[in-house]
Amino acid sequence: MTTRSIWLFGLLTACIASGQAGESVAEKFDGTRPECLSLGDSLRREHRLTPSLDGITDTSTGELLSAQAWAERLQSVQVLFIGEEHTNDEFHRVQWQAIRALHAAGRRVHIGLEMFPWGPSAALDRWVAGELDEQTFLDESHWYEVWSHQWAHYRQIFQFARQNRLPMHGLNAPREAVREIRRSRGFEGLEPALRAGFAPVIDSQNAEHRQLVQAYFSADDPLHRLPDATQQEGIYLAQLAWDASMGWQAAKLAEGFTGPEDILVVLIGAGHVAYDLGAARQLAGNSAAKTSSLIPTAVEGICASGASKISAAYAKYIWGVPDTPQPSLPVSGVSLMGRIGREPTQVIHVEQGSPAAASGVRVGDILRTLDRQSLKNGASLQRKLGDYQWGDAAILELERDGRLISLTLNFRRSK
Repeated sequence: MTTRSIWLFGLLTACIASGQAGESVAEKFDGTRPECLSLGDSLRREHRLTPSLDGITDTSTGELLSAQAWAERLQSVQVLFIGEEHTNDEFHRVQWQAIRALHAAGRRVHIGLEMFPWGPSAALDRWVAGELDEQTFLDESHWYEVWSHQWAHYRQIFQFARQNRLPMHGLNAPREAVREIRRSRGFEGLEPALRAGFAPVIDSQNAEHRQLVQAYFSADDPLHRLPDATQQEGIYLAQLAWDASMGWQAAKLAEGFTGPEDILVVLIGAGHVAYDLGAARQLAGNSAAKTSSLIPTAVEGICASGASKISAAYAKYIWGVPDTPQPSLPVSGVSLMGRIGREPTQVIHVEQGSPAAASGVRVGDILRTLDRQSLKNGASLQRKLGDYQWGDAAILELERDGRLISLTLNFRRSK
């Protein structure tokens, strides 16, 4: 089982499987992790720092801050991007603590969400208003259809938003828009209503941004290897679309703020935040809203040769977290065919060292039930996985070569 899960797997599977998300894997680029590249702000890019456990480092000055002191420094900030590894609970704990600190400092916090498309959401509004219980919210928001990762990772944040009536907003591009951008190799072929959801001016020529996107791919991973230039360009266009969507939607929300107390906190994959090359760069080209960035970062084992020093340009603020075994919650370790095939639960990849691999699941198998619950698609698998903890076991029924086979799926981490 890999130790790191970030935005990349959702990016890749959205491109190759028409939006069917899966479980994340670790990435590197020529032995250099994304946190260690010389990109971004010229004043910080050549400086290195070591994250401090449970402390916040101002990367411009090297000062170590408490959450309260950090919140005070953001008094003039209107949009804060907080990067995440989607399946790492330490990252989500930091997001919750950051929102709590800003709320305690008197800021009127709005929460922007990568996992929901832009536009009004009755489910989000009703959740914040206290009108829905968790299961009804998951149903009405189509959580596992629009986002493959476990609700439990985000529960504390959503509960805090409801307790304090903090507005929540979807910011991401609809899947049909991203598919059209990839198909037509650009934004100008979009229908006007869809094109209006993206930044008016989209910078697609930044060489450092392309280098960053490439840095999240591993050449030795059979699922994520991209030998074909056309496929690589499709991946890049998808990334650009999400950045241009979330940056512009954040800018529009900031334009509607009524006072200096308002701040939009955007919960978004770290790859969209790193070095201010993603959503913040697309926002900056179209809006005067002042932004900042925070990315939780493991305190050890980050860069090449086990070094812990990362680039000071990685984010404006770094919050040190433990380097804990990942993912935080049980996963199966399979990637499914999704919408591109006749059998949505047909396995297209089995992650080495995963529970699925250990149980004997093979590429080509068709998943049918998990503990007798029917599996119709990836969403139903992800929702059922939320019932388990590490150390549990389940009976997985699958079809192989026309025969039904039952396997025991033991939820154990490889390390």
